[in-house]
Amino acid sequence: MTDSAKPPGRFEIFNTLGRAVQQFVPRTEGVVQLYACGPTVYDYATIGNFRTFILVDVLRRTLDALGYQVRHVMNITDVGHLASDADEGEDKMLAGARREGRTVWDIAQFYTDRFFADADALNILRPDVVAKATDHIDDMIALIRRLEAHGFTYVAGGNVFFDVARFSRYGELALLDRQQLQAGARISVDRSKRNPEDFGLWFTRSKFEDQAMIWDSPWGRGYPGWHIECSAMAMRYLAEQFDIHCGGIDLIPVHHTNEIAQAEAALGIEANDPQRWVNYWCHGEFLLVNGAKMSKSKGNWVTIGQLQEDGYDALDYRYFVLGAHYRAHQNFTMRALDAARAARAGLVSRVAALARAAGIDAPGAVADGGHAHPAANEALAHAAHDLAMPRVLARLWQLVKSDSDDPECTLRAVAAIDRVLGLKLLQSAASALADDTRSDPDVDALVRERDEARRRRDFARADAIRTQLAAQGIELRDAATGTVWQRAAALPERDR
Repeated sequence: MTDSAKPPGRFEIFNTLGRAVQQFVPRTEGVVQLYACGPTVYDYATIGNFRTFILVDVLRRTLDALGYQVRHVMNITDVGHLASDADEGEDKMLAGARREGRTVWDIAQFYTDRFFADADALNILRPDVVAKATDHIDDMIALIRRLEAHGFTYVAGGNVFFDVARFSRYGELALLDRQQLQAGARISVDRSKRNPEDFGLWFTRSKFEDQAMIWDSPWGRGYPGWHIECSAMAMRYLAEQFDIHCGGIDLIPVHHTNEIAQAEAALGIEANDPQRWVNYWCHGEFLLVNGAKMSKSKGNWVTIGQLQEDGYDALDYRYFVLGAHYRAHQNFTMRALDAARAARAGLVSRVAALARAAGIDAPGAVADGGHAHPAANEALAHAAHDLAMPRVLARLWQLVKSDSDDPECTLRAVAAIDRVLGLKLLQSAASALADDTRSDPDVDALVRERDEARRRRDFARADAIRTQLAAQGIELRDAATGTVWQRAAALPERDR
């Protein structure tokens, strides 16, 4: 969408740290260092999880389209952490292993593979670096040692904790009240902690027997706390202070709050320092299912694989997600997914029709040349203002519905817009064309007759032919170059 010779375009994003839409200014001109919290691989990722990963993907695509050089790092949590972010509950990896009768290592690998299979089906770009927690224990230990040297840790009950009372800005991201935190310290769930908000950095005293994932450390054989892994791996693969950190809104009050505390404490960032560990925090809102929070106990736990088994394409779900702003609650229903599937099929049909009109048999190979097209520029401007994907979709629909004297130019604009949306519209149109029987003498004859009737202004006959063809599953589109036709998109068996 942009000329590589030009400086990157203006980008604005809602920064959770400050609760306002702010102009993005990278630490290094033209370069974006981006970290996103990845999956905990003890079970299948849900469609709610993937709403957040699609957010990260469109953020990355938008920055790329604006001309930035993006370095994207994502972690894989393949070492157990507890069901509660506050170091409580049962170990997720152990629970998964017990549920399936496999080792925790097998569980981690299986669900890592499944996560990426689902991500690929959703056309989510792979991060530049995928960092598994179990490969970076030494980095976590080194970061804990730095905190220890600065006086931010203490050992209690055999475990190493971060002392939040030593960090003056604790809770700033989540707008936590400092006085309330201090008052709450008198009532502690874990009596070995000085304050209830103190969090584990390293555990040598596990709450569970036969803990499988343990390593040697200066504090004894054990395993890391969950929060330390993201800080350690982000600081290894990005600069120690970087640009954007992403995740779901549920991570704000504990996980991301604790990440900031331990990272800024280790780096010695003072309260009045304008350059933070991370300058911009981007969070996606919850996905509801039939108006309720998703949970297995409610029976509304939905995965991408389940949608595919029901005959949907993963890209139908991606289209659904793009239909709402990432900072708004979104309610998933099967009716809404059906509407998204029909809309995506309609887009693909129109793109295929443009390809026919342009005489292009392989639209998937059409290059992104839309930077000179006003529709592409307008769509990118919407994306650049806090990732307004519903507006990007609306501008795309306006483009494909309009008559075009240059369908090839329009296709290039579609390619440019889809560079941000990631719906694979041209590739899908190519598949539709390949599946379609383009040479049908009977249909072609009726289309020619209809064109002649319209030239004679015999609109009754033209309408009758359109109705006749529609009954055969043939859709017509009146373009400047004449009438083009296509077969209506097929629906899964249960919807016919």
